[in-house]
Amino acid sequence: MRFLKLKEVMEKTALSRSAIYRKMNDGEFPKSISLGDRAVAWVEGEVDEWMEECLALR
Repeated sequence: MRFLKLKEVMEKTALSRSAIYRKMNDGEFPKSISLGDRAVAWVEGEVDEWMEECLALR
């Protein structure tokens, strides 16, 4: 299991920062995990699952 920082999630998914947070708020993207005061990350496996779901829908 690996945590991805925002920049890595943006590169992996080709989504912008605002698109990631908008999709999170709409329940369409995995939620971030707080790693401390000002640090958040996403579970890589959850991001991978989301990407696979996108492929399945096309």
